[in-house]
Amino acid sequence: MDFLSRAADALWNPWLLGLFLVTGLVYSAGSGFFQFFECRTWWRSTVGSLFRQRSGKGGGLSPLQALATALASTMGTGSIAGVAAALTLGGPGAVFWMWVSALLGMMTSCGEKLLAVKYQRTGPDGALRGGPMYYIRYGLGSPLLAACFCLACVPATLAGGNLIQSSSIASGLEAAFGLPRLPVGLITALLAGLVMVGGLGRIASVSSALVPAMALLYLGSGTAVVLANLERVPQALELIFSCALSPAAAAGGGAGWTVSASLRYGVARGVFTNEAGLGASAMAHGAARTDHPAQQGMWGIFEVFLSTLLVCTVTALSILVSGVWTPASPGALTGAPLTAAAFSSVLGPFGQGAVALSLLLFAFSSILGWSYYGEQCLSFILAEKIDKRRIISRIFLQKSAISLYRFVFLGCTVLGAVWSPQTIWQLVDLCNALMALPNLTALLFLAPQSLSVLAAWNKNVKGKFL
Repeated sequence: MDFLSRAADALWNPWLLGLFLVTGLVYSAGSGFFQFFECRTWWRSTVGSLFRQRSGKGGGLSPLQALATALASTMGTGSIAGVAAALTLGGPGAVFWMWVSALLGMMTSCGEKLLAVKYQRTGPDGALRGGPMYYIRYGLGSPLLAACFCLACVPATLAGGNLIQSSSIASGLEAAFGLPRLPVGLITALLAGLVMVGGLGRIASVSSALVPAMALLYLGSGTAVVLANLERVPQALELIFSCALSPAAAAGGGAGWTVSASLRYGVARGVFTNEAGLGASAMAHGAARTDHPAQQGMWGIFEVFLSTLLVCTVTALSILVSGVWTPASPGALTGAPLTAAAFSSVLGPFGQGAVALSLLLFAFSSILGWSYYGEQCLSFILAEKIDKRRIISRIFLQKSAISLYRFVFLGCTVLGAVWSPQTIWQLVDLCNALMALPNLTALLFLAPQSLSVLAAWNKNVKGKFL
């Protein structure tokens, strides 16, 4: 699979890396670095709003349900296996660039969610729909670019949203409990299929139950590992910052890391954990009923904060302070087994089980979220290509295409359980790159509009409890 690796590297280095960071910088600078100087506003609008009764429009998901559905896809294996893989491939410096991409990505995510709600439409079934294809089509006025996003997103749902998640579930359960991979894949596919047939409502309900449980389990276990090695945290932070700027010197020249590798894998894995710039999670937020588009944008900021700055930082520090991590060498642990070893160093067998269970919940919820994204992209493409007067034919074709997609999607769940994880990661990076290009292009062109809406909303709510 050298072709996949070369193709992904050609897109990521340096073009896509720069595009992600530039887009985040445009939205950050254009908003006056809202994520920093208005943290009180977005915190009150998200966590603070959970303690206040709010009324909203009928139909669609609540903002919290939309967040849970989006987090179900973002807080997947990237939070556990992806961070560990980034440490192996890019060194500790990759964590620094993951932080940078997340801090800038908070505003990219805000813009995505704001635009997704601003240009949301009501589907034939009466449900609200939104996402990159809608703001590209109706905001940017480019049906061709919207179709390109959808055509790239569908294979991305099968790769990063399914194959890698299923592979991580199977490998985690095999390492922790010795369970055979194929039966694990079959059971995962069966459970996912039972949820998928219930549509977005059932996916949102399951996600709302899984996300808090898996976040508490994983963050609690990881925090215990960090606290048990608290004296090593300053050394780990020093290693992260030194490797970010001079990896070869920090590692003594023996690990083969470069600044380019740290940047490449830090940003790529950071994007995989929070999806800021990919546009996928904006489809979940686009189904939300909310009082103002910018209100959902606040949840986009919180989403990146939780999934990357909090969860991924706990993963990285747990690995670095536990003493189980060593510079890349043949046979060295990586991915989920490396994270499990870090947790087990303090928590013993419970740590291994906590990682296995967290990985199962994270990955399974990701499978559910990404299945919805694939269905929405297919529905959008078919709705655009078929004469809208032929309603019966359009609905029949959409249902047939979605049924076929679900069959292929669940087949990939089984395939992922027995496929090589390394091959899957290369495919994931390539699919993410192809999906991000049209979305980031649209975000840059729509930045003035998005920032104007955010500024007007912030002017009205600043200094008030929302």
